[in-house]
Amino acid sequence: MTTNSSQIPRGLAALIPHTHKAEGSSGQRAAAQLLGLREVTLPAAVIAAADALLDHALASNDPVTRDAAAATRTRLRAVLGVEDTDG
Repeated sequence: MTTNSSQIPRGLAALIPHTHKAEGSSGQRAAAQLLGLREVTLPAAVIAAADALLDHALASNDPVTRDAAAATRTRLRAVLGVEDTDG
C-alpha cells in the first residue's frame, strides 16, 4: 500500500483530530479548534508568549479570526490571573 506523505499530518496538526476536510477561512478553522479546547498544561511563560502572539490575529480583517483571538486572549489572561483590559 502506498501512502502519500503530503496527506499525513505533521507537527501540531498531527495532534488535532480532523473528521472532515477543513473548509472556510483560517479564522473559522481556528474558531472550530478553539471550541474543542478544554484543558492544557503549559508553563506560564508559554501562555504569556501566546498572549503576545495574539496581537496579529486581533488585527485580522477576518471577524471570525478576531473573535476567536479575543476569546482565546480572555482565557489565557484568566489563567495567568491578569485582568483582560482589551475585551
